[in-house]
This record gives sequence, structure tokens and C-alpha cells, in this order.
Amino acid sequence: MLNIFTLANGRLVQEEIEALEELSKFQPIWVDLESPTLEEKRWIKQYYGLSIPEDAMDEDIEESARFYEEDNGELHVRSDFLIDDPEDPRSVRVAFILNQHNTELRSRGVLFSIHDEDVPVFRLLRMRARRAPGLIEDAKEVLLKLFDADAEYSADSLENIYDELEVAGKKVLEGNVSDELAGEVLAAIARQEDLNGRIRRNVMDTRRAVSFMMRSRMLNAEQFEEARQILRDIESLDNHTAFLFDKINFLMDATVGFININQNKTIKIFSVASVALLPPTLIASVYGMNFKMMPELDWGYGYAYAIALMVASALVPMWYFRRRGWLK
Repeated sequence: MLNIFTLANGRLVQEEIEALEELSKFQPIWVDLESPTLEEKRWIKQYYGLSIPEDAMDEDIEESARFYEEDNGELHVRSDFLIDDPEDPRSVRVAFILNQHNTELRSRGVLFSIHDEDVPVFRLLRMRARRAPGLIEDAKEVLLKLFDADAEYSADSLENIYDELEVAGKKVLEGNVSDELAGEVLAAIARQEDLNGRIRRNVMDTRRAVSFMMRSRMLNAEQFEEARQILRDIESLDNHTAFLFDKINFLMDATVGFININQNKTIKIFSVASVALLPPTLIASVYGMNFKMMPELDWGYGYAYAIALMVASALVPMWYFRRRGWLK
């Protein structure tokens, strides 16, 4: 899918391109390619003179090769964007190519973005740019606003983690946690821990991208200050992710502790039963070993006496254990 974005009265306007001829009708500042076909890549090369690298969206590319500037002025940035899907949270690699000085391009100052699937941050920026005139002025502003929206999207995801952990914490701290409930809580905590880790990696990647833009000296004074504010926001997110890691570890330890308590209760039952049944076993052994023939032939009331003594020897320890509170 090929979409271009132009500025009209200070607002970002989206146009979907379905033919090469349509490109000549617009002067975009942002060209977005979602799962581009070979034909769409050919259109970009033919009209803008830009060749999209084959490894643009590779996940195994070296970290040092994700941010660089070409001799012709093209700025290449590969950054990960978070998708906070409750069923499948993940990160999507997006390749950006920003050209500010190449006169071979028919439209100067164009940001090209290439990705495999729709990114929520892109939708968020498009919605804001339509509602707020003057929010975006050029291609650099688009890239900077995307990273700003990415930081806010990560902050929203962290708030959702807080809410989920609060629900899990109430279940754990109320006590009387069964094994089934403990399993559900552990699964929920594990999901939030995984999402928190992805957010931490995502904001780290955003920090590196924004720092690269600042070092490249491509930003004016106002944009440079905005980039510094994004870095300050990201730093505050780091503190939140660190706190959430501690909270997750606490809840996980508490849940595992309740599981151990439940297991100890089960083991205690067997321990009490074995101790309580030891005296009857001893009595039965002594009684049965002191007869030359069958006990009922020598003593008619032997069985009744032995059974009564065995019951009494079992009840006395149980009464003592109950009095001490060991059976609660």
C-alpha cells in the first residue's frame, strides 16, 4: 500500500496512490509504504529516483548500521515501534529515508517510511495532524513527531500495565490464594513483564534515533528543543519501567509464596496423619505379637479392647494438635 501525505492549510492530508501517474499530482512531504509491492517500489524509484534497500526491514541488521547518512544527503533511520496488542504484543521495524538536499528528487524534503504492517503510532500522528493545523511543517517535523507520538504511546502502554498489575495485586494481597488463582495471576504478571520489557527496549531505540537526529545537525533551534523534550520524556519512562519491574518481581514472589503455603498445608496434613496413626500401629503390632495362637481363641474381648485402645491413641494426638492450632 502506497500513501502520500501533503500539507493543505497547515493540515496533513492523506492520499492513497494506485497508479504511477497519480504521483505527479501531489507534492508530498511524507511517502508511506506499507508492505510495498515490487511495482510500488518501482514507482518510487522511477518518480523520485530513490532505491529502497533490500535490507530496509531486516531484523538482524547490525545496530551500528541502523543510523547513517549517505554522501548525497539521504538520512537513513531504522527504528522499532511498539504494537500493544493484548493477544500478541510485538515491535515492528520501520525504515525511514529522509532526503533534504538531493536535487535529483522532484520533491525536496520528503520522508519515506517502509514497514510490513500498520503501526498505531502512525495512525495517532495522522489523527493529530488532521485536527491540529500547523503541527507539521516539513519532513523533519514528521519524523520528529512520530518519535514523540511513540514515546506517548509507550507511556499509555505503561499506564495499562499499572492497571493490570493493580488488579493482579488485589487478588494476591487479599489472601486465600488457591493454586488455580495463583496460576492465573502468574500468567497475567508474565504477560505484563514481557510487555514492560518490550516498552523498555522500544524507548531505548527511540532515544537512539532522536539522539542521532540531534547529532546530525538537521534540526533547527525549535526542533532541537523539541527533541530534547522527547529525550526527557523517555528518561521519565525509564524510571517507570524500572519501578514496574520491581513491582512485577514483588507480585511474582508473593504469588509463589502463596503456592508454597498451599503446598505446605498439604504436606502438613500427611505429617499430622502419619504421626497420629503411629500409636495405633504400635498397639496393633504389640497386641498381635503376644499370642501363641489366634487372639480370639485366647481372649474373647481382645479385638474390641485393642481397637478401642487404637482409636483412643489416635484421637489423643489429634486433640493435642488441634489445641495447638496445627490443624488450622
